[in-house]
Amino acid sequence: MRLSEFRGLVEAEFGAPYAGTLLRDHVLGSVGGRTPNEAIEAGVDPREVWFALCDDFDVPAERRWGRPAQGGARR
Repeated sequence: MRLSEFRGLVEAEFGAPYAGTLLRDHVLGSVGGRTPNEAIEAGVDPREVWFALCDDFDVPAERRWGRPAQGGARR
């Protein structure tokens, strides 16, 4: 997963205003007790960080690859 795709998923799921705070402040135990930004800077795959966020915030399985686009198709 590219970093741009990761950031897009975070913004789509949590909203742009909250996404920055979440990436900077939320500590993920499953990636070494780091924030998402720290984990990515340390070399953790953005996909692993994304799924860790999904687990922490109970993102439903059907939204883990983004919200459906208009008309029901996925991005």
